[in-house]
Parts: sequence; C-alpha cells; structure tokens
Amino acid sequence: MEKLIKACVGILPQKLQDIYYKYEEKWLYVLFGGLTTIVSIVTKLLTFALIKGEPKWESTAGVIVSWICAVTFAFFTNKKYVFKNETKTAGEFWKVFVSFYGARLATLAMEELIFVVCCDLLGWNKTIITFASQVIIFVANYVLSKVFVFRKSKSDD
Repeated sequence: MEKLIKACVGILPQKLQDIYYKYEEKWLYVLFGGLTTIVSIVTKLLTFALIKGEPKWESTAGVIVSWICAVTFAFFTNKKYVFKNETKTAGEFWKVFVSFYGARLATLAMEELIFVVCCDLLGWNKTIITFASQVIIFVANYVLSKVFVFRKSKSDD
C-alpha cells in the first residue's frame, strides 16, 4: 500500500509532492478516513435494507454494525499508515487498541445520540443523517486519535 501511495504521489508535479509530504499524515487520514467512511455508510445502509418493517431499533442496529466494521478497518489503517504507530510488545499493542476503541466508543455514543434525536425522535431521513453525521464523526475521530491514542511520546520527537 505504501508503494502504491508513493507511486501516485510521485506522478504529481514537485510542488504538489512537497505539499503532500508536508501534510502527509493529514492526507493519509483523509484517504483512509474516506475509505472508513465508505465502509461505515455501506454497512449501515445494508443493515437498514436488511431489517424490514422499520422497527425503532433499526437506527441503533445500523450504527452498531457499521461501527464495528468501520472501527476495525480504521484501527489497522490508522495504526500502520496514518500515524505510523509501531508497538514492540503485546502490552503496547493492547494499550493502543483499547485506547483507539475507547475513543471510538465516545464517537459511537455521539453518533447514536445524533440518530436517536434526528431519526427516531424528529423523523428526519436516515440517509441524509448518515452522511451528515459522518462529517462530525470524521473530525472528532481525528482529534481523539491524534491527541489521545497515537500521540507521540517525548522520546519519539
């Protein structure tokens, strides 16, 4: 994957390459965050399509299924490509893993609240809320990952 990214960046004019490398982490977060968002949206809409009869718990089921799929995808791509986090021991890995999932649980609660209020209580369109909520969640996840999960220790600087 890294070779593919570098090959794509390599075909850009030098000024664009310079911009890419200056903000590489953010560009990679946008790339993998976009892919994570696609995973989230597709799995959520599939869940909505598979649960017939529009039961009140449909929104919750869609959010939870999409969250599990998207967070699992995001953990590994963020760890390896975006934040380039290397863990040397199982203990280090599990600490990062638990921190990542904990931060994502906070944004899951935020997303669930958005869906309960907007869809279940106000009756707004689930598809529109799916897309709108992703913008809020996308930004919140970056901030939490950068500040709490994959923060560089003093020895890394």
